[in-house]
Amino acid sequence: MQFKKYPYPDSILKHLYKALLKPRMIEEKMLILLRQGQIGKWFSGIGQEAISVGVTEALASQDYILPLHRNLGVFTSRNMPFEKLFAQWQGKAEGYTKGRDRSFHFGSPEDHVIGMISHLGAMTGVADGLALASNLKKSGHIACVFSGEGGTSEGDFHEAMNLAAVWDLPVLFVVENNGYGLSTPTSEQFRCAHIADKGKGYGIRSKTIDGNNVLTVFSEVDRQARKMRSNPAPFLLECQTFRRRGHEEASGVKYVPPELIAEWEKKDPIAVYEKFLLSEEIITQEEIDVMRQEIRAEIEDGVHAVLNMPEVEADTLSELKDVYAPFGQVEVAAGSDKSEMRLVDAISDALKEGFRKFPETVLMGQDVAEYGGVFKITEGFLEEFGKDRIRNTPICESAVLGAALGLSISGIKSVVEMQFADFVTCGFNQIVNNLAKTHYRWNQQVDVVVRMPTGAGVQAGPFHSQSTEAWFFHVPGLKIVYPSNPFDAKGLLLSALEDPNPVLFFEHKKLYRSITGDVPSGYYNLPIGKAVWVEEGDDVSIITYGLGVHWAKEICSSEKIDADIVDLRTLLPWDKEAVETSVKKTGRVLILHEDTHTGGIGAEIASWIAENCFEFLDAPVMRCSGLDTPVPLAENLEDNFMASARLNETLNRLLEF
Repeated sequence: MQFKKYPYPDSILKHLYKALLKPRMIEEKMLILLRQGQIGKWFSGIGQEAISVGVTEALASQDYILPLHRNLGVFTSRNMPFEKLFAQWQGKAEGYTKGRDRSFHFGSPEDHVIGMISHLGAMTGVADGLALASNLKKSGHIACVFSGEGGTSEGDFHEAMNLAAVWDLPVLFVVENNGYGLSTPTSEQFRCAHIADKGKGYGIRSKTIDGNNVLTVFSEVDRQARKMRSNPAPFLLECQTFRRRGHEEASGVKYVPPELIAEWEKKDPIAVYEKFLLSEEIITQEEIDVMRQEIRAEIEDGVHAVLNMPEVEADTLSELKDVYAPFGQVEVAAGSDKSEMRLVDAISDALKEGFRKFPETVLMGQDVAEYGGVFKITEGFLEEFGKDRIRNTPICESAVLGAALGLSISGIKSVVEMQFADFVTCGFNQIVNNLAKTHYRWNQQVDVVVRMPTGAGVQAGPFHSQSTEAWFFHVPGLKIVYPSNPFDAKGLLLSALEDPNPVLFFEHKKLYRSITGDVPSGYYNLPIGKAVWVEEGDDVSIITYGLGVHWAKEICSSEKIDADIVDLRTLLPWDKEAVETSVKKTGRVLILHEDTHTGGIGAEIASWIAENCFEFLDAPVMRCSGLDTPVPLAENLEDNFMASARLNETLNRLLEF
């Protein structure tokens, strides 16, 4: 390794040495505690410290960093207290996630450090959002996201690089190439000569450097960061290094040739750098001894304090409360000035009102700008709100949803349009593991609305007609809204924009232009989580939502059925009080939804009624739903699939019971 060519003052060279030494000494202590059985798991970064330290020390304190398991030097270089870090690793209430998540799976926005989730590559899209926020605010900050060599095979990595390139985002993609993805060598993971080569296909500048030379890392990151601040664009930095211990300690390193370990031990980033500093008389052994004493004292004090902390106590109310960010909604009543609108127009009007009220809000989606979206809901938005806020995206649902989280961390609301709700599968991980769990894990609000054009009845076949709401109904941390009419759609969409939690907003495609209703002008909101009575009757309760509301109204009108028709409007959380009130009134319940029968939302509601309202029932709770098949294309087949084909017969069975 060559150090002399870097003309840094002695103060910086000494600071970098101490910054390297601290994570190494912490790791050595953790390995002792692991052998003693005082901690349960450890992911070692011994031998890779120069990357974390060099990168972090070269960046500004306001630059966001998104590290992984083996980046302890990021946290220590940001001066995050060891005691709090150790409390996090030990699952204590005093840790960053109150015992709810492991090791480095947390965020500390005040330190501008946003930790990982277990799914490799998932945070790269989040870095895009943080960098986009920097561009929008013209703050000059960059976002740095770490990846291992294995994670560069993930789709998220490629989506995020492509999005960063297309939008000229100041994202520093740092890849620690340590030779193995757990036990699989890089020769079995990719065929390009260097990971840095992967940047070329996206038009991203890239470079491969020695990741064990702290001055090489520090100088390269410093140089690239300066360029990115003045001319925002992504950069891919491959740092070649070696993981001298197992993926985790339990994994061991039997799959690594012993001579390879011996070769890399000679390149130990701390030992080699220390030798250089001593030989150049930049530092003395006495100074090193003092540094070690100071670090050791902090570690021992922290270990003693944390090991004496009580185990976290479970409090069910607290656990449930922290799933969602607090939302003290202020009611805005609808005005008296109204006009007739289609559902599609009401949604468009709501977005316009919301974008005027919240002037930093960003809309992202395929073809949403000049084209106005495939359903023309955002037609004309580009002219009013500008290209910074109305953003066409590549076809990369996961990266865009990740970017939405990054924007929220930076204090910017966003709306993501799925071109069709079916396509949300390509971003499923971001919704159920990042958006949904982030507030519960480390108290970060997720101010994101995902618009979901959904449903059948338009002869669009299996991949443009699915009802996908039940996929997410099982996931704590999400809110699911599904209006059936223009008035509700506008008021609920504006509430979704206000809400600091992730909201999936379902819009039925068949209803877009087939129904109309009076919609108040201007801004108003409606409470999320509250059902409404569409009709009131005494014979039967029909609990439904979306297109089912219109089926219920039609059948009750044509068959002269005296029914309570309850439109849930919100599916998560759903209005149990309204359902209970209706059940007690009629004693007979039909749950109606378009989605397939098995595992649908109706099953959960039926179960809840059986548990909580059994004594008020005069008949079994019945469900009417779609067939347990994919949604077919041909009109006759699709009609047969729909719940409406069985609604009359099911209602009659219930009433005759």
